[in-house]
Order: sequence, then C-alpha cells, then structure tokens
Amino acid sequence: MRWYWTSSRYRGCNVGAATGPSGRVVIDLDQPKSPTDRPGEGCNHKGVRDGLDHFAAICADYGQPFPDTRMVHTARGGMHLVYTAPAGVRLRNTEGEQGKGLGWRIDTRAWGGYIVAPGSITPDGEYRLVHDRAELTLPAWLTRLLTPSPVVHTTAPPPRSSARLAAYTAAAVRGECARVATAATGSHSKTLFSAAGNLGQLVAGGTLAWADAFAELYAAARHLLTTDCACTDYEIRRQITNGLRTGQARPRVPPAASPATQRGT
Repeated sequence: MRWYWTSSRYRGCNVGAATGPSGRVVIDLDQPKSPTDRPGEGCNHKGVRDGLDHFAAICADYGQPFPDTRMVHTARGGMHLVYTAPAGVRLRNTEGEQGKGLGWRIDTRAWGGYIVAPGSITPDGEYRLVHDRAELTLPAWLTRLLTPSPVVHTTAPPPRSSARLAAYTAAAVRGECARVATAATGSHSKTLFSAAGNLGQLVAGGTLAWADAFAELYAAARHLLTTDCACTDYEIRRQITNGLRTGQARPRVPPAASPATQRGT
C-alpha cells in the first residue's frame, strides 16, 4: 500500500469511493457554474446563492433541521453531506431536478455513482473533512423524496371542473388543466408554472378560490409522477404554489356581460 501511494507510477492519483457498494448516499451541494447560473423560474427561495443555501431552504420547507452528519468541503467550494444508506431502498444518482432530484445545484450519489474522498487534491483544490462525526442514516423524509417512482404507463386523467365555478372561470380552469395534462416532456415545469400563474390572476380577482385552483392543477399534473419524466411531487407542488403567487400580482375578472346579454336578448 505504501508503495502504491509513493510510486511515481501513481503520482497524482486520488481516492474515490463507490457510494452504492459502500452503503452510502452523498448529497452534493454545488456552487453555481457561472455568474448567470441561478435557480429556475418559479423558485420561491429568496436569497439562494448555491446548493448549500438551496438545501437549507428545502429542509426549512419540510420543517426539518439541517443535518448534523459527516461533511466534506469539495475542491470547487461545494459540500458533500455523507449519509449511511437506508435499509431496504436502492437509491440512484440524481442531478439537479432530474432523476427524482432535489433541485438546482443539488446532486446525489448512491448506486451507480462515486465521490472523490477527503484528502484528495485536484487542480481545483483539496477535498477536506470539515465536520468529522459519525454518518447519520439518510432521514426518512429525504429517502421519500429520493425514492424513484414506479414507472406505470398511463394516459393523463381528464381535467376536472367544479360545478360551483362560474362558466367563464370553469372554462379557464379546464383550459389550463388541459395544457398541463398534455404538456410535452421537458416543458412540464414551465407549463405548470404558467398555468398556475393564469389561474392565480382569477384567484386575485375573487372568482376562484386558491384551494380550488391548487386542487385542479394538482389533479391535472399528478399523472406525471407515474410516467418516465423526472417530475417529483415536491416540484409539482412548488410550481403550482409559486405560479399562483405570481399570478395574484395581476388580478383578472371575467369580462363584463355584453349589452345584449344584460337586456336578456
């Protein structure tokens, strides 16, 4: 072993750890790739500057403390949170929001992945152990978020419409839900945020209840969790909530009845 690490043949080599076989799950909190790298449209976490900020905000969203597990400072200024893998669950790698991921600048490494171990030195810098303590088992709430959904091929459910809604509002709800239900792969989040924004205008105008708007949009988007896309329940709820809030800044009410309608002709 001493020869291996001191031999000129292997000079400059570092240590890697396969996360899956070693029984670990690592949450990789990255720095932005460039000054223009920012959270995507609809992110409701103000002041988020990097993966560490974003993960702390997600913990707060779920009412959870920031984890006190083993931490490694990475060569490019990020952070590895090292966990023991939960029993009975085979988690996979994720990148950002893809693959059941947690979001912007947050990757995970589990089965199929590896990490550079502390003590390694690369041209970008050193991997340093900064919080030396026993690894926690990945918390149940994070396990739920990262567990892949079973792939079930299904068709989108027909958009629902509440009989209590006025005709104009009901038509608007049906139209936005239809857009969400038929959105092309790769545009789900953008379409959902846009649809929620449009209905948020009606919420602000007083013709649609927030709870009804949320329920209709969630029902239209729920099937995405059982398809081959990478949408997560957290992301669906987040896009709906952020879209509704954005739309409320621009109240909209149904157009006034025409004179002919008012005269009953």
